[in-house]
Amino acid sequence: MLLKVCGMRDAANIVEVLEVAPDYLGLIFFEKSARFVGHDFELPPDLLASTPKKVGVFVNHTLAQVVEKVNKYGLALAQLHGDESPVFCQQLKDALPQLQVVKVFRVANDFDFAQLKPYKPFCDFFLFDTKGKDYGGNGVVFNWNILKQYDNELPLFMSGGLSLYNIQELQDFVTAHKLRVHAIDVNSKFEKSPALKDVEKLKELRRRLQNTPTQNTEKQ
Repeated sequence: MLLKVCGMRDAANIVEVLEVAPDYLGLIFFEKSARFVGHDFELPPDLLASTPKKVGVFVNHTLAQVVEKVNKYGLALAQLHGDESPVFCQQLKDALPQLQVVKVFRVANDFDFAQLKPYKPFCDFFLFDTKGKDYGGNGVVFNWNILKQYDNELPLFMSGGLSLYNIQELQDFVTAHKLRVHAIDVNSKFEKSPALKDVEKLKELRRRLQNTPTQNTEKQ
């Protein structure tokens, strides 16, 4: 499984996190988030020259706003965390064909997987997160057993309260049920305070993930 570290904004902390060699680094552009990058955020030179793919997290932004941020920050992926429609995803793909689109769905025990179908032609990944009062960063694990109903057509990012205490359990679950989990998305459980990541915890997570293969997790 690959590693996405989300909710970064402090330049010095970003440089520290780069030592962990995350595969993806998430920047949140949702103003109501405690991890909002701010209006004057600038990419540290170390990040400009490094290998992690930059992911922009958006919540009900306009198409023009997403396109502007993608171009300004060189984003490789747009993570749509709001109520964006399949039509919006199609418009985004049409505007930026090279951009990978990650559509987020907030999962509870009554989640209806049929709602995924119209998104599939226009998304590269789905991300399953815990349904809560906020659009993300709730720090709560959802019932993974519901994913037994998933058809595995698109690869997944997994989120929702992931920590050092449950990562092995997740790895075992993914292996047992042959889920196409491309990456795990970590945030609040690896922080000292909002947007300030605990690098030692991330190093331990990276060590554990190195023994987990990532197979067949690109869009077919």
